Amino acid sequence: MNKSLYYTRTAQWLHWIMAVIFIAAWLIGFYSGNFLSYDVDGSFKGDVISLHKNIATTIIFLLVVRIFWRYTHPAPSLPESMSPRMKTLAHAGHLALYFMLIALPLTGCLYSWSLGYPAPVLYLFNLPPLIAENSAVTAIVKPLHIWLSWAVGILLVGHIAAAFKHHFIDKDHVLKSMTQQDK
Repeated sequence: MNKSLYYTRTAQWLHWIMAVIFIAAWLIGFYSGNFLSYDVDGSFKGDVISLHKNIATTIIFLLVVRIFWRYTHPAPSLPESMSPRMKTLAHAGHLALYFMLIALPLTGCLYSWSLGYPAPVLYLFNLPPLIAENSAVTAIVKPLHIWLSWAVGILLVGHIAAAFKHHFIDKDHVLKSMTQQDK
């Protein structure tokens, strides 16, 4: 473990940039999936879904950098005041978030490709399709992508609630470790 109380500045930037992108992609996906219809909104729904895909696919690239950075720059130690069980739950929660950062963009790309659509990245290029159009794959990845999006929404609320609990109730360094640096 890292003896510093704080993540490196690079780790902090990666965390917050990915958080903003992930939450934006989630909200746009939620909006397009629940409040727009091709029958009523026509091409606007397609434009919103395109925006969702262009933003969400960047997570794949940022995640590679983030995992490399995390592997080469260990995380700060959790507070001694945390019980072993709580530390285990914290690590499990972080692993679940990393899993979702992989699974949600992957199922989104598979969903798009299985319908014969591209997986664009920031309106610059398309990820090469790993599968051809395939309705059997769509039948699997569409509900999987939707269920994973709900699960990550719950995980994210739990992650934010835990950070606030550490800051306002426990009054320890956990939230500060992602926002401040050693003085």
